[in-house]
Amino acid sequence: MRIGSYKLKNNLFLAPMAGVTDRPFRSLCRRLGAGMAASEMVSSNSLLWGSEKTKRRADHAGEDEPRAVQIVGSDPSLMAQAARYNAAHGAQIIDINMGCPAKKICNVYAGSALMQNEKLVAEILQAVVKSVDIPVTLKIRTGWDRANKNGAQIARVAEDCGIQALAVHGRTRADAFQGEAEYDTIRAIKAAVNIPVIANGDIGTPEKAALVLQHTGADGLMIGRAAQGNPWIFREIEHFLASGRKLAAPPVTEVRDTLLAHLDTLYVFYGEYSGVRMARKHISWYSKGLRDGAAFRHRVNQVESCSAQLSMVREFFDTQAQTVELAA
Repeated sequence: MRIGSYKLKNNLFLAPMAGVTDRPFRSLCRRLGAGMAASEMVSSNSLLWGSEKTKRRADHAGEDEPRAVQIVGSDPSLMAQAARYNAAHGAQIIDINMGCPAKKICNVYAGSALMQNEKLVAEILQAVVKSVDIPVTLKIRTGWDRANKNGAQIARVAEDCGIQALAVHGRTRADAFQGEAEYDTIRAIKAAVNIPVIANGDIGTPEKAALVLQHTGADGLMIGRAAQGNPWIFREIEHFLASGRKLAAPPVTEVRDTLLAHLDTLYVFYGEYSGVRMARKHISWYSKGLRDGAAFRHRVNQVESCSAQLSMVREFFDTQAQTVELAA
């Protein structure tokens, strides 16, 4: 797939997730097979651009190209200003968030709340596309609620405004993350436009990835929650789509080494105090489903230092590896 002048190495995307898809996690997923990974959403409110949180969210230092920054807001002029600012600070693709279902975002008429107002959607898209000379992409949902599934109409508006690729989460805003993703709706949206459409929602295995591509006719896939604690999902899907064969799950030793390296990058990126706390969610995801995992998570969440956290993680996964060896 191409987005503007950028040819992606594959058509697998990491979904932007607040508090998750920081630079360390994006870089890891790119290394393990994701073709593109946009930043966590950055507010269009210029008063926040100088904050450490916002600067970290848009930090792409050392990442592979293309570097994409996702912006969120409801005012066309402010969104255009945010696009220009981020383009000037290294963004090579601007992604517009009209898919977030969070109340704090929708309550200020941003994110998926914008799907209620197609006129405002058009004004925002036109303003952003005109404001920068780099590609602009868009993420939406299937509609505001099940009685108002206007994803196809929004998609046509987006294409008319110059949006170069469209990601669709297969649920309405009202559904949040409940129920099953609507692949029929994504298929209808894909049929309505000529720009690339990326399917998102409930894609957790290579087999499911292949089924979603076949059913929707989408040009690419976007993986979100299924990558939490499992960044290998990108290489597994890529391998399955290319060969029809499943890769073996990574051995415990690879999980251990990947997690330890991931933690190191978090400590460097956030500093010890915040890094230890950001690491806790990732440790929880990596250890999910493993023997004695619940007790381990309870213990590791009590420690306050990088060294203690690393030591406990190494010990836990070493024990897991030994158990596997004994069982073999």
